[in-house]
Amino acid sequence: MDNFRSIYRILRYLERAMDYDGPDLEQISAGALNLSEQRWTAIMEMLVSRDYIDGIRIKRGVDGEIVLLASVPRITLQGLEYLQENSLMQKAARLAKGIADIIP
Repeated sequence: MDNFRSIYRILRYLERAMDYDGPDLEQISAGALNLSEQRWTAIMEMLVSRDYIDGIRIKRGVDGEIVLLASVPRITLQGLEYLQENSLMQKAARLAKGIADIIP
């Protein structure tokens, strides 16, 4: 579940960064998200492969090492749709939990 929270935080930050010249990658770094470098790299690789973010290239070395090359990372339309759907599902889950708490 923490993976999805990290994904949401990355996408949400990039969505907010649309108002600025460029995002501060330190805000979504492994350290800022309390993730290991390996997990952070894997999450970023997933976000790029699903076209949720743009402006990052993933290169794999022959030894299996993954290198992220970032120019100006930004959220894509698919990333915005993910945020929208996720927000609606969270609201529905809170509503359902509230109804379940009321009904004996």
